[in-house]
Amino acid sequence: MNLDCGGKSLDLSRAVIMGVLNVTPDSFSDGGLFLELDQACHQAEYMLRSGAEIIDIGGESTRPGAEEVSIEEELNRVIPVIEKLTREFDCVVSIDTSKPDVMTEAVNAGAGLINDVCGLKTTQSMQAAAAAAVPVCIMHMQGTPRTMQQSPVYDDVVQEVKSFLVDKAQECQRNGIDKARIIIDPGFGFGKTVDHNLSLLNHLDVLCDAGYPVLAGLSRKSMIGHLLGLPVEERMAPSIALAIKAMQNGAKIIRAHDVKETHDAIRMIEALEQ
Repeated sequence: MNLDCGGKSLDLSRAVIMGVLNVTPDSFSDGGLFLELDQACHQAEYMLRSGAEIIDIGGESTRPGAEEVSIEEELNRVIPVIEKLTREFDCVVSIDTSKPDVMTEAVNAGAGLINDVCGLKTTQSMQAAAAAAVPVCIMHMQGTPRTMQQSPVYDDVVQEVKSFLVDKAQECQRNGIDKARIIIDPGFGFGKTVDHNLSLLNHLDVLCDAGYPVLAGLSRKSMIGHLLGLPVEERMAPSIALAIKAMQNGAKIIRAHDVKETHDAIRMIEALEQ
């Protein structure tokens, strides 16, 4: 299937890589590395050369306990980067935000996809996404970024996450967002324990059966630290392993920090399977 991202077509007949670009001082993995416009654009260019087909730009950290930033500050961080990237490169730019005003201004600046970790929770964000007329990724999260890891509990994490995402996708359609523009994300690490994350990954096909492209963001997640005792800077190899598992279980968009290595591993697996 092809996804129309503001005039740019994204072929989802096989898994594509979404490169992470956080223009924040406090993101858990790359916070503070790409605050300057030139730094951010050089990193984006490197990820595109390395195989990324989407650059996901975030101006507010969603790590557990992160502080909120104002709309003005978030716009100041992301809009110059979006404008420069869409002017200089033929790529899909995604805006990672939950703020309606940021969604609107980002799409006006050239973003072709909205990635909302809060799953269009508010009426205003739903209206903004509908008016933007670009694809939207809705994510499941139990709680808020500030509280999500405080003892998350589920009776059946796979079915509860699927039910939430399907219900939210149907709500999107009732509010004018075409089904062909909806992506779903189980939200690995967002209000889930390690066991919850593993269960979701092992049963990702259940979410894929809902009929929407699935995005999987497992790169450098804390679950790797819990399972293997590795700090963030040593999580590339297990992140690639998780990305391959997600792809094999049906994910169509793989969100990654280590783009080249993830891209090469996935393309190799695809070549072997063919």
